[in-house]
Amino acid sequence: MNTAGSAVGYTRPLGQLRGADEPAFGGKSTGLGELLAADVPVPPGFALATAALTELMRESCIEPGVTAAAAIRAAPMPARIGEELTAAYRALAEGTQAQDPAVAVRSSAVGEDSTDATFAGQQDTYLWVRGAGAVIAAVRDCWASLYSTTAIAYRARLGEVRAAMGVTVQLMVDASVSGVMFTCNPVSGDPSMVAINASWGLGAAVVGGEVTPDDYLVSKVTGEVVRERIASKDVQCVPDPNGGGTTLIDVPAHLRARPCLDADALGALVALAQRIQAHFGSHQDIEWAIGREGSAAESLFVVQSRPVTAVAAPAKAPAAPASALSLVMSTFGVRPRETGEER
Repeated sequence: MNTAGSAVGYTRPLGQLRGADEPAFGGKSTGLGELLAADVPVPPGFALATAALTELMRESCIEPGVTAAAAIRAAPMPARIGEELTAAYRALAEGTQAQDPAVAVRSSAVGEDSTDATFAGQQDTYLWVRGAGAVIAAVRDCWASLYSTTAIAYRARLGEVRAAMGVTVQLMVDASVSGVMFTCNPVSGDPSMVAINASWGLGAAVVGGEVTPDDYLVSKVTGEVVRERIASKDVQCVPDPNGGGTTLIDVPAHLRARPCLDADALGALVALAQRIQAHFGSHQDIEWAIGREGSAAESLFVVQSRPVTAVAAPAKAPAAPASALSLVMSTFGVRPRETGEER
């Protein structure tokens, strides 16, 4: 049996992946591998190859199409794939103090993070999943989401013929604050700015529309905060205390109108944005989280980076909207998992 550290098989540590591995592991996993190569702080994890879904569909005689999602959920997991996933999860757990550490299980479709298009929100992600059995169940749900009606329609509009998906499994960051940032102003196209949105807890509350995040625009040149719009953040997404999954709770009254980020945190985010942009050589749309322990610089992690695909040209900057919030709503692509139980 291949372990998580094997160079062959269905699983591979994220740090062993590079951009050239995208056809075999999908854009999200290989993007994280590139970030690790650039010494960007990324939560440890492993990737599941696209060949795993292909194998399940072959063994169960599942044809691509609108009926595939239900068939994938009902099909038995091939023994070798289940064993490799379990071994990789156990290896990941060895570096923690938990027997069943919480992980994020994220879809990593081929072509999803190209310079021409992003499939953000078209396939599923599950947060705070605990236990090998729950990880396997979440992987199956990610696979099924490749053949949802909306995902199929989206690929058809892009002219995509091949549907292939890997899966990313990463340790969760117990985030005090999380958000997204762009290495340019996505509204005006100004490359000298970093646009940052932030909210308390996990980013899923922003995606679900339960909270409006704080909005910052910071100069790369001077570090000046050009714009700061502090929202009333009434709820936050946090780990469910009853086990796996997440839940929404009220933000303490004294924190609701308080800025999520101070000067040190903003400075750390802008510096990190510039490093990531330099590594990829293009403007990036970056998801990040700051843990509850240590300073912002010490507990800042990146959970995804992809090319910016929707940005105005500087010469044609629109006069009206001055916020990147509409882009934020489509960039997280996260669906919180309600429970971590096997299904």
